[in-house]
Amino acid sequence: MKGSKAKALHLCIFEDNFYRRLLPLVYFRPVYDLRCGIFRLREKILRGYPKGAVTLHCRWYLADVLQEQHLEAQVNRIDAESCLFINGRVLAGDKFFKRIKEAAAENTVLVHDGAVVAAYLSGPHLDALKLKLEGVLSISDFGDLPRKEIGVQMIHYPWDLVYENAEQVSADFQALTRGKKRKRLEGRIYPGAYLVNRKNIVLERDAVVKPGAVLDAEEGPIYIGKGAKIFPNATIIGPAFIGENTFIKTGAKIYEGTSIGEFSKVGGEVEGSIIHGYSNKQHDGFLGHSYLGMWVNLGADTNNSDLKNNYSNVAVEIDGQKVDSGSLFAGLFMGDHSKSGINSMFNTGTVVGVCCNIFGTGFPPKYVPSFSWGGSKSLTTYDLERCAKVAERVMGRRKKVLTAAERKLMEHVFELTREERQSRGLPE
Repeated sequence: MKGSKAKALHLCIFEDNFYRRLLPLVYFRPVYDLRCGIFRLREKILRGYPKGAVTLHCRWYLADVLQEQHLEAQVNRIDAESCLFINGRVLAGDKFFKRIKEAAAENTVLVHDGAVVAAYLSGPHLDALKLKLEGVLSISDFGDLPRKEIGVQMIHYPWDLVYENAEQVSADFQALTRGKKRKRLEGRIYPGAYLVNRKNIVLERDAVVKPGAVLDAEEGPIYIGKGAKIFPNATIIGPAFIGENTFIKTGAKIYEGTSIGEFSKVGGEVEGSIIHGYSNKQHDGFLGHSYLGMWVNLGADTNNSDLKNNYSNVAVEIDGQKVDSGSLFAGLFMGDHSKSGINSMFNTGTVVGVCCNIFGTGFPPKYVPSFSWGGSKSLTTYDLERCAKVAERVMGRRKKVLTAAERKLMEHVFELTREERQSRGLPE
């Protein structure tokens, strides 16, 4: 990096003012903790900078929870005389790291599409920015420093994560296996299981593939984390990622472009979707071109549409605005701690906020505010106390605890979304 010093780099992964485009998926997490491929966005960035101290910058109300989760990191604090800032919405990979290394110079701001991609700051310029770390950063916070346009991949809306997922699974798979000589199939493969193109499959230790299961990596890699279990007669088509201790149920059909995070249980048909982790879709039903947050549960025979009958682009409501996704395919985008009852249906491009309980016949609205209870016939506000008690029970089943910081964050998000519910006529 031009102008950088030999000592270990201090890195700050930051949130910018465009985070609202990724609601409701980022109410309970910073943007860089969204998953795309095998890794979260933060993990992709850190792969390029494995040494040195790290600052995780976030909205102020996320700080306590983030610090609980990352004791090793500085949160909204930079104890350094120089720092490389990288936008948490970046899809980092080998090309990105090369471009940053070539383009970054001290006290210069790299920009793309009106957003700061990266900046290497020191001296008074860094001191000035340290005072602004309680809020999200915008291009104006970097003052009148020289700017340089750079071409990079960035996540703008929730569907970007879905559209890029297949390619990112492949890229992350290559990053994890490049130059590694360890055995790729460390788990147990039962007689009668079929692995197509074995060299393109990783099965970590304590993972199992039961008889009749098919792992088809002919068109893309499959990565299965440790302790995962692929039940009999399940089919997984790559590129795909199955996280640690996740169960793929009997007869499941997991199609290309799907990532399923840790400690989840998934059955039925899933195509081109991301399930963040600690979520369940155990039963039959279709999930396509969708993103589910954490602690989500889809009841039996829950289905979503991801293609309109007239084959036109799907428009999705984001932060009060209808946005053209630019694609024929867009499914369900559901925030953390939300649930659906049996036989639930979701229309093309539906957004469901955090902490919702959706049930009943017919399609619910294409935009369901956070902390909603009901379905197509009516919605009311999901009482905060009841919601928190359910969260405690659900997390307890995975031997997790709803911490005081997480409970406080839930309360804050309830207040943040109150006006949204009121504007749609939901009684408190």
